[in-house]
Amino acid sequence: MMAAAALLAMGWSGHAAAFCGFYVAKAGSSLFNEASKVAIARSEDRTVITMANDYQGDPTEFAIVIPTPVVLKETQVNVAEPALIDHLDAYTAPRLVEYFDGNPCQLRMMARRSMAQDSAAPVVAESVKSRASALGVKIEAQYSVGEYDIQILSAEQSDGLTTFLTENGYTLPKGAASTLSGHLKQGMKFFVAKVNLEAHAKRNATYLRPLQIAFESKMFMLPIRLGMLNARHEQELFVFTLTRNGRVETENYRTVEMPTGMDIPVHVKSEFDDFYREMFKRQAANEPGVTFLEYGWNMSWCDPCAADPLSRAELRKLGAWWVKPGSGINEPQPRPIPGQTTRVMPPRPPSGPVDVYVTRLHLRYSGETHPDDLMVKETNNT
Repeated sequence: MMAAAALLAMGWSGHAAAFCGFYVAKAGSSLFNEASKVAIARSEDRTVITMANDYQGDPTEFAIVIPTPVVLKETQVNVAEPALIDHLDAYTAPRLVEYFDGNPCQLRMMARRSMAQDSAAPVVAESVKSRASALGVKIEAQYSVGEYDIQILSAEQSDGLTTFLTENGYTLPKGAASTLSGHLKQGMKFFVAKVNLEAHAKRNATYLRPLQIAFESKMFMLPIRLGMLNARHEQELFVFTLTRNGRVETENYRTVEMPTGMDIPVHVKSEFDDFYREMFKRQAANEPGVTFLEYGWNMSWCDPCAADPLSRAELRKLGAWWVKPGSGINEPQPRPIPGQTTRVMPPRPPSGPVDVYVTRLHLRYSGETHPDDLMVKETNNT
């Protein structure tokens, strides 16, 4: 007897978690056009944000301005490999499974990936400093990380900040001054990055690596308003959070769970991508202005896995600093004895629990449906 079930999200409580199956298909963020992906690791007051932008085009035209609650030092900025976000995306993707009673669950862990970075501090021209000062803008810090040149700015008022950015080659969308003014009233600083073409050419790569920032602040939020200013239509955003106690929800927008644990016709197996895309489209149309929860579960186990769980090394690279170093992967197989018949054993669970709870939030948003930045909270809901 075989059935198909759509498992889109949350870890069930109690005995319901004993559902056992094998993965058939998954619907990841690649189903949605122009989707941005952000990973946030948060414990106590420390936040690490890894931003995988979906920029396509000439790197000379790339620039990003991000409000931050503190002045970021060079040691608080890093570049990450896209594979880290892609792995997290695949692991949390809504999945369709077909299962049989008694089929054993298997857990496979992914090998470590390495990540390199380089940095060189550029010299800030005195003329630029003088002009910034005249406009009420202060260059709090300036340095290069990987293929990016970065400035940390503070300002007295938004007009001076927009003038400074425009004079330095940044093309700002209509309405930027008003949005920047709102962030200035909150006491925010501004993380400004553009591509260092020489460093980018040395990498001989066609893509820009995700930027990663780390800071300590009681504020748990994700700024999205600036990104909406130059949007021609609704945008897709996937937010992956790594926390310690339970799933994450948005405080200023209602968090809605996507349908999950549903028995559906087996033929959907061959058209799951279209099925999920249309289902999300209908959910978003019926409930505009909300945040959709697509996955919530601890990293110690998945049932079933849409992809290999992240290793401890990968989790630490994404900012989960509280995870103890160590492989956290399957125990090695015993060496065969000469002349003895051997067989491959199924992967074993990690030797100990991984102290990470992962949440996947999905927004389809615009200035009308989500006019404010995302204020986020960690709950005890596991």
